[in-house]
Amino acid sequence: MKLIIQIPCLNEEETLPQTLVDLPRQIPGIDKVEILIIDDGSSDRTVEVARRFGVHHIVRNGTNRGLARSFSRGIEEALRQGADIIVNTDGDNQYRGADIAKLVAPIVAGEADIVIGDRQTQAIAHFSRGKKLLQRLGSYAVSTLAGTRVPDAVSGFRAISREAAIKTNIVSPFSYTIETVLQAGRRKMTIRSVPVATNAKTRESRLFTNIPNFVTRQLKTLLQMYVMYSPLRAFSSLGLGLALVGIAPILRFVWFYATGDGSGHLQSLVLGGVLCVMAFIAFTAGLLADVVSRNRQLLELTLEKVRRLELALDEPDSEPAPLPEEGDTPPPVALRAKG
Repeated sequence: MKLIIQIPCLNEEETLPQTLVDLPRQIPGIDKVEILIIDDGSSDRTVEVARRFGVHHIVRNGTNRGLARSFSRGIEEALRQGADIIVNTDGDNQYRGADIAKLVAPIVAGEADIVIGDRQTQAIAHFSRGKKLLQRLGSYAVSTLAGTRVPDAVSGFRAISREAAIKTNIVSPFSYTIETVLQAGRRKMTIRSVPVATNAKTRESRLFTNIPNFVTRQLKTLLQMYVMYSPLRAFSSLGLGLALVGIAPILRFVWFYATGDGSGHLQSLVLGGVLCVMAFIAFTAGLLADVVSRNRQLLELTLEKVRRLELALDEPDSEPAPLPEEGDTPPPVALRAKG
């Protein structure tokens, strides 16, 4: 069984060495461990550092394409290289490499398709109370919409089986974390969470500049993904809400009309009528969106079959990253000896 550990990187020259040193080279149930770096248009020496430390595969984006697209490209490359399990971790050494064994264990045992590392954010010292609360609320919302329990839905430390990776299609330009959970829930994949530890903070997040910005973008992603995967339910809920609100002023007009005072309350009838028309439009939009969703599901099945054919025909042709040349500083002993 082959495991590929992928690390999306953007200017991680300073933190990547320790991240690589911390990665395990032997894991129970895994025959081969390889490392894949996805360089997202770095302007520093990230690629040179990766090569010096002897990583097996390097994929480079010509320009910065964002975390979600880098993650997706890493998944495609890992599949092409024959990975049976793919682990995603960060290049800032946020997660402990020793916990990778805990991540892959449920997949090796055949008990899960996706395993997400639960950072147990309530115990992280540098997380503010507001951030901890938002994390809990966000994870609860994602879990509810996905129909499964995920204590840390935005954790990027996760393991994915080959089958789950083949079925995953990332369309969000911002982050893959929420979308992969919603897709897995919709396609009835088994998701597990395992507690993991985190290292001391090494830098500020590059995914967002502040908490309001992060919350806004995640809510936007969550709403888009929910409407995309459950359009009829989303539009029906909107239509039902509008209908209930619209019926109230109509009933108010009917009451006054029945008591002989309806002429002065036409505004209620107009308002209620407008809201009910909007509710009808929402229901209709939901039906049309559901038809589009069915077509998208057929396209996803077609894409999955095409991907399987490509993987069956495609032989791994990328060469391992070159070993350090003579005169270069060799990697620390800990990197070679880590078990």
